[in-house]
Formats: sequence, structure tokens, C-alpha cells
Amino acid sequence: MEELSGCRSLYSRGAISLLAVRIMKLTDVSKVVPGINPHHVDARMVYDTQHATAVVITLQPREALKKHITPVDVFFYVLEGTGVVEIGDEKQTVGKDMLVESPARIPHKWANESKSVFRVLVVKVPKPTEETKLL
Repeated sequence: MEELSGCRSLYSRGAISLLAVRIMKLTDVSKVVPGINPHHVDARMVYDTQHATAVVITLQPREALKKHITPVDVFFYVLEGTGVVEIGDEKQTVGKDMLVESPARIPHKWANESKSVFRVLVVKVPKPTEETKLL
């Protein structure tokens, strides 16, 4: 508490204009540069820490991800449009505001069979220490 009091004292005397501690981080996803990926689709890493990763994937009409296996659990949150998700032997059409869970090491893929853009947030927890494996 003493350190905080000292900072308040410096601030009140005009010695510093504000504390240089930034807690909140904002990301404009539209300005994140898509990364190179084996699926050759628009994939933007929007969160990457030692604990988890999050990517926004955009699939144009008729685009799809290749079937693959991730070494960790994944959940998907549909941001826009309608897509077809296949996990293991199950296949389902999902739309905006749907949350889909995919366990680790189960083959899965996404496809946009619609005539509109499909966007999904992909969150991997914990952060993978192994690479995703294409099938």
C-alpha cells in the first residue's frame, strides 16, 4: 500500500501524469493480419498466451478446413453465418451464437456450404505444445 501511496503522491504533485500499468488489451480483429496455415484460409490469431490460444477463422462460400486432429480440447463459437462441423462420425449444421465443443485428438473439420461468409472463433485450452496434425 505504501508504494501506491507514493504513486498517488507523485501524481498529485504533477511528477507523473498517469500510471504506466496497462491491464486491458484491446484487439481490432479486422486489423489482425491473417496467418499462413495449411488450410489456406483466413485465420487470424487474436489471443496467444501461455494458457490458451484463440483464432478467428473466416470461410468464404465453398471454403473448408482440412480434416485434422488437435492435441488439446477446442471449443468453437460461431460469430457469423452458417457452417457444417464434423467431429468424429458426427456432422451438424450450426449457425450464429452456437458453441461447439471438440475433445482432444478427435478428427474434425469445418466447411462453409452456404452462399454467405462464415466466421468462427476457435479457442484451444490449454495452449497446445504439439502441432495440429492434418489427416
